[in-house]
Amino acid sequence: MSSVCHGYFGLLNTRLSDGSLLVGGRKVTGFAWQEEVLARVDKLVPYNAEEEMKERGALYEKALLPFVSYAIADGNLVTGQNPGSAKATSQKVAELL
Repeated sequence: MSSVCHGYFGLLNTRLSDGSLLVGGRKVTGFAWQEEVLARVDKLVPYNAEEEMKERGALYEKALLPFVSYAIADGNLVTGQNPGSAKATSQKVAELL
């Protein structure tokens, strides 16, 4: 499974067959709150997904600088931080195939 940028919103409440959250205890990344603020869309998104991930037990990571390409893989879960991370994310997915 993979997502890039705001796609990780769809992972927030995804549950496994045992009822546990997919992101619980897993490394994930996605559009950082600082990037939402800098892009001036923080008032438009329904919630701070970075914080919501952490509340669900995800091990949220992000690049040191906003808008820098950053992608991580945790098992078969591959996530990219922002649109600039699409290539790195797809390369990690290809490595898993």
